[in-house]
Amino acid sequence: MLVVHQVSKSFGGLKAVRDVSLSVQAGTLTALIGPNGAGKTTLFALLSGFLQPDQGRIEFLGEDITGEPPHANARRGMTRTFQIVQPFAAQTVRENIAVGAHLQHGERAAALRAAEAVAARVGLAAQLDKPASDLTVAGRKRLELARALATQPRLLLLDEVLAGLNPQEIQEMIPVVRGLVDDGVTVLMIEHVMQAVMNLAEHVWVLAQGQLIAHGSPQEVTRHPQVVEAYLGHGTAARLRAQGGAA
Repeated sequence: MLVVHQVSKSFGGLKAVRDVSLSVQAGTLTALIGPNGAGKTTLFALLSGFLQPDQGRIEFLGEDITGEPPHANARRGMTRTFQIVQPFAAQTVRENIAVGAHLQHGERAAALRAAEAVAARVGLAAQLDKPASDLTVAGRKRLELARALATQPRLLLLDEVLAGLNPQEIQEMIPVVRGLVDDGVTVLMIEHVMQAVMNLAEHVWVLAQGQLIAHGSPQEVTRHPQVVEAYLGHGTAARLRAQGGAA
């Protein structure tokens, strides 16, 4: 469904993304992980059209979409969420979701009806008439997901949808995300909560300092030496290997 060929992006002298190539198969949930500053969100911005790559090619559903703007990619069926959630605070939950639904529904009444159905999918049905400003952090995360779902995506890019949630809220959100794939939405998610990655992802790509360093199943990548070093640092990784050898 999504194929990325040697995509790069620099900001001045900083190479945020370097020759990244990856793919996402239709009907799967794929994770993109890596330490803070690895370039994950920059890569999402390149895929969705919010940034233009310096080089490389991006294909979606067999079509070259390199450099295409976000609204064009959304119409093709690729939508993203944002790590920092910024709802329209003065509007209700229903009205916020309807903003996304307007991509597929020109009439306001139809968009509002679609918003109700989407709210039910993400657990917001009881809060449709509440101002978005009154939602908890967990509620705002669900609202961000709902606004993206309302565009009826075929591929959904989730940027840390679990960030800022407590353990119980994470447990409650995991089946919501899993349900998206069950409903036919392909998901590529940036995530730091490894519990969720292990529970949800079928395939994982690992980014560090703008470069892909590993990919495979969640179990494979968490054992990969370069991944351990990227997350823990060379010193800690070396001590762990020494302890393992001593055992």
